[in-house]
Amino acid sequence: MKKNVIAGQSGGPTAVINASLYGVVCEALKHKDSFGTVYGMVNGIEGFLNGQAMDMAPLQASGELELIRTTPGSYLGSCRYKLPEDLDDPVYQELFSQFAEYGIGYFFYIGGNDSMDTVSKLSRYARLVKSEIRFIGIPKTIDNDLVLTDHTPGFGSAARYVATTVREIALDAAVYDNKKSVTIVEIMGRHAGWLTAASVLARKFEGDNPLLIYLPETPFDPDTFLQDVQSSLDKAANLVVCISEGIHDGNGKFICELASDVGVDTFGHKMLTGSGKYLENLVKDRLGVKVRSVELNVSQRCSSSMLSGTDLAEAAASGAYGIKCALDGETGKMVALKRIPGDDYQVAYGTEDVTLICNREKEVPAEWITGNGSDIGPGFISYARPLIQGDVKVPMEDGLPKFAYRKSMLPKK
Repeated sequence: MKKNVIAGQSGGPTAVINASLYGVVCEALKHKDSFGTVYGMVNGIEGFLNGQAMDMAPLQASGELELIRTTPGSYLGSCRYKLPEDLDDPVYQELFSQFAEYGIGYFFYIGGNDSMDTVSKLSRYARLVKSEIRFIGIPKTIDNDLVLTDHTPGFGSAARYVATTVREIALDAAVYDNKKSVTIVEIMGRHAGWLTAASVLARKFEGDNPLLIYLPETPFDPDTFLQDVQSSLDKAANLVVCISEGIHDGNGKFICELASDVGVDTFGHKMLTGSGKYLENLVKDRLGVKVRSVELNVSQRCSSSMLSGTDLAEAAASGAYGIKCALDGETGKMVALKRIPGDDYQVAYGTEDVTLICNREKEVPAEWITGNGSDIGPGFISYARPLIQGDVKVPMEDGLPKFAYRKSMLPKK
């Protein structure tokens, strides 16, 4: 008897997380001889525990699946549910009972670090109970902080958004060049500054904005920052500064905590925001120049208007490759992208042990951070530029992007 497939999405969405879902579902539906029903988990593993799942095949017949490919956010909905560390916890027996009820033989989870932790735990529990279900992780994160993969789907489009928006901000800031001004742009990035580093791609020439870029990989000192700002204002009337939300003092204190207390999410991670506003007030009080702060916030991950064609294609290919891996008998693995050496950018797809990936973070290499921690070097530019290439034509309707909406997302009649 053919086993069924189930796919879910978890954690913060990206502009291309649905392209990975598209890749999984389309590829699975091509293998009717191998798979039965292709299900989607509604609201991830947490929703599945509550019996929330949908048949994905009708979406292909209706044309909705193709629309999902360029829809941002998580079509199936997401969750931030952490499975217990103790594999003897009753929740595992409950989950595998649900898998049996749905006839699941193949499980695909699209997400970042915490999602790969879920894949790891489920695959390890499967070994304990001698279950034949195959568990595959499909990488996703705008933070680009998953280890053992060259980069992560979601990063390229977010990087393109950041670089484009910072370039636009720089032009706006330069309108009045007879009065000094500082614009501070706060960009997502807790412990890894990949996305903030992408702001360097906004520069059109040497000495162009952003003149200062600060990542969480290096300790941040407010007094040194003020010196950097003053020195830069001596060279340029209008200064754009890009910072990661997770910049810290090197002793475990985030800069945003200097302004106020911060809460934590369901995984115990501090909810970071406000570093830009704190530095705005610091510059205003200490340097007395015109200053504003801009927090890019969720726009970095939900914009379809600046989709990278490369990113979109790789997200879908990662999902499809996950199906191939499961058919080949792999389990407890994450799909990984490997850059092929050469002048022309190319990647190959492989897998890595998901247990070696979860609960680890890939930081921007120290040699790519220059200017005593206030700038980004050419190594990063060569790495990141290929990832933002290629335009995507998003379907339009009445002058606005046309997106796919799950039925439960629509208002009740």
